[in-house]
Parts: sequence; C-alpha cells; structure tokens
Amino acid sequence: MRVIGLMSGTSVDGIDAALVDIAGQELDLQVDLIASQTYPYPDALRDQILAVCAGQPLSIEALAVLDDEIATQFAQAAQAIQADATPTAELIGSHGQTVFHRPPQDNLGYTLQLGRGDVIAYQTSINTVSNFRVADMAAGGQGAPLVSKLDICLLSHPEFYRCVQNVGGIGNVTYLPPLADRNQLGVGVKGWDTGPGNVLMDLAVAHYSHGELTYDADGGWAAQGKPCQPLIEEWLRHSFFPEPPPKSTGRELFSPDYLQTCLQTAAPYQLSPADMLATLTDFTAATIVYNYDQFLPHPPDQVVLCGGGSRNGYLRQCLQQRLGSRTVLTADDLGLSGDAKEAIAFAVLAYWRQLKIPGNVPTVTGAKGPVLLGELHLV
Repeated sequence: MRVIGLMSGTSVDGIDAALVDIAGQELDLQVDLIASQTYPYPDALRDQILAVCAGQPLSIEALAVLDDEIATQFAQAAQAIQADATPTAELIGSHGQTVFHRPPQDNLGYTLQLGRGDVIAYQTSINTVSNFRVADMAAGGQGAPLVSKLDICLLSHPEFYRCVQNVGGIGNVTYLPPLADRNQLGVGVKGWDTGPGNVLMDLAVAHYSHGELTYDADGGWAAQGKPCQPLIEEWLRHSFFPEPPPKSTGRELFSPDYLQTCLQTAAPYQLSPADMLATLTDFTAATIVYNYDQFLPHPPDQVVLCGGGSRNGYLRQCLQQRLGSRTVLTADDLGLSGDAKEAIAFAVLAYWRQLKIPGNVPTVTGAKGPVLLGELHLV
C-alpha cells in the first residue's frame, strides 16, 4: 500500500512529509521510501503556533481558525509530496501539530494536536488517520513515544543492545534488547522522553541572533565555545530527569521561560554566546546519557541517532565523548532516513490502524494494554 506520513514536531520547523510503499505487518514489515520533504510553515503561522505552545491564550474561535490553517498546510504537503508520483497514495497518516501535552499524573493525561484529519481527507480526497495519541492516553499511557513499534520492527538487531535516540525539539529513546526470537516482539523494550533535544539550543540561537537564525547549523556556533560543566550539573538537578519512565514532556516544560532560567543561572559564569550554546548542546547530550545510566537494564552497544539533532556534528561529538566506547550511528547508516523517520512512522501507524493492528507499546507508554491508534476519516 502507498501511504503518506505527515509530522510536525516540537521544533515547529515545518511539516515533514514521507511517501512510502508499505507491505507486511509487524516484524515482516517492509517500508520503501519513495519521496520525503519538509515544507516550512509560513512565518506568521509558525510564530502563532510557537506563541500558543508557550501558553498564549486563545479564544475558541481563534483556536478553530488555527486548527483549520494547520490542517490546510498538512493537506498541501500531502498533495505536494506526491505531485509527480504514480500511483498516488491510498492513505494518509497525519500526526498534526502538538500545541499542548499534559502527561498523566493523578488523572488521565491530555494532549492536543491541531490539523483536523477530516479536513485533510476532504482536501486531498484520501482516507486519513489522525489524532494518534489520544487512545493510548485514554488507556493510562503517556501518548509518547509512539515511534517505538516502528523501531522494533525496522531497527532491532539479533545480537546488539540498541538505543534509538530521536533528537527533535524534545529527545526520546527506544531501548531495543537483542531480538533473536521473532516471537518476542516488544519483550524488554522500553522508551520515554529523555528531555530537551534541540529546543533549548534553537531558542538560544534565536535569542543571540535577535531572531535572524532559528537553529545552529551542524553545531558550528556551539563548536566555537566551551561547555560549562558546573552549569550542566546544576541543570541536571531538574525534577524531570530523575523521574522514572514511562514519562513524556514538551515545550510546556522546556520552554522560553526555562531558557530564561538557564540564562539567569549562567550569568555568574559570564559565558559568551558560543560558550552558552556549547553548554546547552552538551546539556542535551548529558541528559541523554543520564537517562541511559539511570534507567536502562543493560548499557547499549549502539546508539542510533535520528531527527534534526542527528545532523548536529557538535552534539554528536558531545554525545560520543559521554558514551565512551559505545558506537554512535545514525538511522541513515542502517538504511532508514533519519530526517523522514517520524513521518514514516505515522504512515506505518496509519497502515496498522487500517489493518486493526495496535500501534502502541505498553511497556514504553505505560498504557494498560495494546490499543488501536488514530481516528480514521473516510472519503
């Protein structure tokens, strides 16, 4: 089946679209990437999304308008990615744009992704699956990470312990013990959000460049500085990090306000912008390794990076230094596009939804059991 996957993450860089051919079911899953592309949001729309993520209040009417504008952008991305393709897609899996995520605590969690699936289905004339996270959260789960089952099916190894580490705006990990027995799908697999990925680095770049830049290309700016280890150790005392998984987070926690807190605690050290960026980049690496050291039952033999952070050479250098002799790879090294991986995941989740195959991994999200993910909108 030919399927389009659409995803926009916590970095709000734009809409990642992937056109894929999918066959098989679970461990026999076959995914062939036909095309992938990122379609940036219009500047004004991106600014509005970021403001809402930062807590700017909206009327219900304004929320409805924003929901429809995002849905239209997603529909246009779906049309663009297959403009030259034959045959065209039979199904779309759209994650939408997260603007609020509250992990479960004493009550059920709540999550809100804008970009209505029914609008996307109508504007593209293609059956669309959307709103993937809510079913897992209704079952007591975190609703995240949802890529873990794809990681199991495509990136497990018969001998190696692997950590598949996504570094988007927020970082998340899937821990994959060796999978020698194909009947052991999901056994021993764990996953959770590790903390900030690119979000604090991106916010700091925008701060120091006065809005001229939105990210540190290849970590080149950070590489000119020197990390401040006492600051990193201080920031690691944040209450999120020692919290045991399953756990998830987002811009609600690692926000512009949190960056201001970081800048305030850094003031006595009189760091240059490059030093501050180096410190924030190494902090992301430190949070990843802290999570591994605290919560993994077995250290990884290999760490497989994906997401935008996998292209940050300085971040990869910091992570390798902290991991020592463990091998750091990218998903591309293993034949899976790291840039398109999350969009591919939502194409596969839509495919599984149509086949009535549960898409969550309860040991990862904390849900009470496997559930079908996503709401199907037919045309």
